Amino acid sequence: MTHKARKRFGQNFLQDLAVIERLLAALRLQPTDAVVEVGPGLGALTLPLLSRLEHLTVIEIDRDLIARLEALRDDSLTIISGDVMQFDFSALATRLSGTQSSAHSLRVVGNLPYNIGTPLLIRLLDSHEAIRDVHVMLQKEVVDRLHASPGTRAFGRLSVLIQSVFDVQPLFTVAAEAFRPAPKIQSAVVRLTPLENAPDPCAMEALQACTRLAFANKRKTLRNNLKGHLDENALRELQIDPQARAETLDLSAFHRMAAKLG
Repeated sequence: MTHKARKRFGQNFLQDLAVIERLLAALRLQPTDAVVEVGPGLGALTLPLLSRLEHLTVIEIDRDLIARLEALRDDSLTIISGDVMQFDFSALATRLSGTQSSAHSLRVVGNLPYNIGTPLLIRLLDSHEAIRDVHVMLQKEVVDRLHASPGTRAFGRLSVLIQSVFDVQPLFTVAAEAFRPAPKIQSAVVRLTPLENAPDPCAMEALQACTRLAFANKRKTLRNNLKGHLDENALRELQIDPQARAETLDLSAFHRMAAKLG
């Protein structure tokens, strides 16, 4: 029985075996790894993962696809039905780790639906202490933004937030023909690895607020975007030009502004 991709779930099913093998090679899995797959879809990646792991957890929102997964009747597969945007990754890491430490234990993989890719990465910032690494498929445009350098067109709020918590490594691009239905854009696989010196939760909250203000209007200067929050003198004390635009600043400048705002 065929499954029709649902636009409301952003479904584009990966079907290229060569792409799947490249992703599996990048993962370098060990049988005991604590892996959670987001959006298993038709199981193109799920089945190879199951063959390599003692246990796999998947998160799926589509009830029809959940029924397909349940039909596998595989005791090594745990299926979580629901919206991944409401999911607690830290709690899952604790549950899977048992008596061992859950710190940096969880490996997140998946061909992410395009409509939740960016919001999910932002959500993972809060769980970075439980995550060992993230290997996901996203729009190539999003991967470019994740990895962008200051002063480039792609550099923005997402770049600052993600690079403050994760080391970002683009792995390879994926053509539209690798999916069914084929999207109108290119995709790419990226690896995110938590940094040892990532900001603590309070600092991260301040950074989220700071970047929201600084990038509120990319065509305006920091003096205008931060009006009522940080004045020109405060910016100069932080060795930041009030006439600069947010996309020209490096990460340390954002961290200094966030600390001042916090």
